[in-house]
Amino acid sequence: MGRNLYEQNTEARQYFEQANEILGFRITDIMFGGTDEELKQTNVTQPAIFLHSVILFETTPGLLPDMVAGHSLGEFSALIANKVLSFEDGLKLVAQRAAAMQRACEINPSTMAAVLGLEDERVEEICREFKDEVVVAANYNCPGQLVISGSTEGIRQACEKLKAAGAKRALILPVGGAFHSPLMEPARKELAAAIANTSFNNPACPIYQNVDANPYTDPGMIKQNLINQLTSPVRWTQTIQKMVADGATQFTEVGPGNVLQGLVRKIAKELSVDGIS
Repeated sequence: MGRNLYEQNTEARQYFEQANEILGFRITDIMFGGTDEELKQTNVTQPAIFLHSVILFETTPGLLPDMVAGHSLGEFSALIANKVLSFEDGLKLVAQRAAAMQRACEINPSTMAAVLGLEDERVEEICREFKDEVVVAANYNCPGQLVISGSTEGIRQACEKLKAAGAKRALILPVGGAFHSPLMEPARKELAAAIANTSFNNPACPIYQNVDANPYTDPGMIKQNLINQLTSPVRWTQTIQKMVADGATQFTEVGPGNVLQGLVRKIAKELSVDGIS
């Protein structure tokens, strides 16, 4: 992951080596040659994805966005792209976020599940039926694809109910915990303290944030939305719809893979979508 970028681009290599110093371990060794188990460690996965995305952006000429957005962790990369955060501060926050989320996962057994082929409103309705277990909508990825999050037992029961209600699939995901749910409150508090001590600059362009899909340019509001993101759903469907309504005609995904390109095509089929990975 990122090895060709490191070997073929001097500027990229400098960013990677700076990241090794900031993190206090050689994340590049794991990214380039680590095992699957090593890459899945929370303190590696999130910084690795962030680094690949941000270094690609910084070393690709001609990328001048009119607006930016990021899905969950990607919101931090987007804040580098629109100049709100420095590379160093962004990486430090991502590392602190990953560690805080891991600690929150260890407090309560929890998980997530992908629900396919059911209207968002019906999924939300079934989630509200749970009173003694935490079950909430977590990721509005695209029409007909919503991820739920909560306690292990709650998600298990919800999957059965959702399939009975007509979902094509309700599949428990191999994740460490209930991200974007109230169970992340301990992590939200830790991240809030870290963000409070970090400088946020005025952005070069608006960022459409996960918590409510609206555009923001005020650093104070951006900070608060970034904190609330941990316990709030990622409204990706609504974000893309809002960006299109505000004039977006072309989307470029920067980072590993092409998942977001696929989601954008399902949300706004008429748009031009490409990627840099």
